[in-house]
Amino acid sequence: MSDERRTRIRFFLAFWLFVISGVAFLDRTNITIAGLEISREYGLGDQRLGWIFSAFLIGYAVFQLPAGWLAARFGPRKVLTLGVLWWGVATALTALLPTGISHAVLLLITIRFALGAGEAVVYPAANQFVARWVPLEERGFINGLIFAGVGAGSGLTPPLLTWFITNQGWRAAFWFSAIVGVIVGAIWWYAARDTPDEHPAVSQVELRTIRDGLSYTPVQTSPQNAADKDAPISWRAIFHRRDLPALMVGYFAFGYVAWIFFSWFFLYMVQVRGFDLKSSARFAMLPFLLMTVCCLVGGALSDRLTTRYGLRVGRCGLAAAALAIAAVFLVLGSQTHSPQLAGLILAGGGGTLYLSQSSFWSVSNDIAGRSSGVFSSMVNMGGQIGGAVTASLTPWIAHHFGWTTSFAAASALSVIGAICWLTVHPERPLDA
Repeated sequence: MSDERRTRIRFFLAFWLFVISGVAFLDRTNITIAGLEISREYGLGDQRLGWIFSAFLIGYAVFQLPAGWLAARFGPRKVLTLGVLWWGVATALTALLPTGISHAVLLLITIRFALGAGEAVVYPAANQFVARWVPLEERGFINGLIFAGVGAGSGLTPPLLTWFITNQGWRAAFWFSAIVGVIVGAIWWYAARDTPDEHPAVSQVELRTIRDGLSYTPVQTSPQNAADKDAPISWRAIFHRRDLPALMVGYFAFGYVAWIFFSWFFLYMVQVRGFDLKSSARFAMLPFLLMTVCCLVGGALSDRLTTRYGLRVGRCGLAAAALAIAAVFLVLGSQTHSPQLAGLILAGGGGTLYLSQSSFWSVSNDIAGRSSGVFSSMVNMGGQIGGAVTASLTPWIAHHFGWTTSFAAASALSVIGAICWLTVHPERPLDA
């Protein structure tokens, strides 16, 4: 009887990765909400604040490949737990910086770089989990669920941290972020295992479902499969993929557009559209709420289209269409005179963009199999470089040419990202 019981451990762990993803974005976007207060306290300004935003993304991008290797070598359980603790410490260090300290800009840049290095492990490790735990026909939805944490964490950040800042000061907001991260990391360590075979709560029915649905045989850690544990990463095959550069450029475009919302949308609504702090916080929630919904919808739609029409349509066609439509929203929203309507249209652009999010990560599983942690980390590197560029370039373009031009540049990159997707071939895996 016990062999026939049905469990859904993979769905609970995927949900907890959604929570971790939300906390990660709470930690990385808290500085944008507290940016005005921090800028006043340390005498910064938009340009130097942009350097601090970019420092996080540079650290995040630089450590993507090591993060992918660590996730493949040591497994998502250990690597994610260490990562969550790391960024909790970095967030706490920000709160500990005293007022009036010399070289505040340099210290903030260093701390944010370290935070980025710690957060680099999140999605390569999550992708390694998906490759080991999730059948192919569920990957779109599961990746959508994990990345819905991006929208949820970023959407809850403005009102939640605005309350902390208004009532307790900006340092309290950072302490809250750090404590939540430590708690979430501890629960992941207790609940997770690197493979379904290692998890004592996984039933034989679920184990068979997972094994039958994987596109490759996952790395095992049991003694009889010790040789498989050190199976080499397919470096040569990875670097010979012609669609890897296309995915990196596509995710660069995705990251460039997304980080306009993460870095500047809140301040744009205050400084350009004339909202007060509380109203801007409410409007700043909209793109992230839509990102959450569209991440889930995009993942489920990707699975359905893949089942019916194949991987090219389900992954590539959906992503290309989403990026192209997002480009239209960005142009329309930036040129709309009504502040409220502009906020709604631009939020629609952020949501539509995230219809493609699951495809970037599911296609890494589809292509790379056991090497998906490394492969996805390289794709993700492109996205974070895009984010680092937009964090500093967007205010520069806005200062010299206006915010409409800033959004037009993002729209053009979104179109380029859509074109890149047309050259990707997930139906040709590395391990074939």
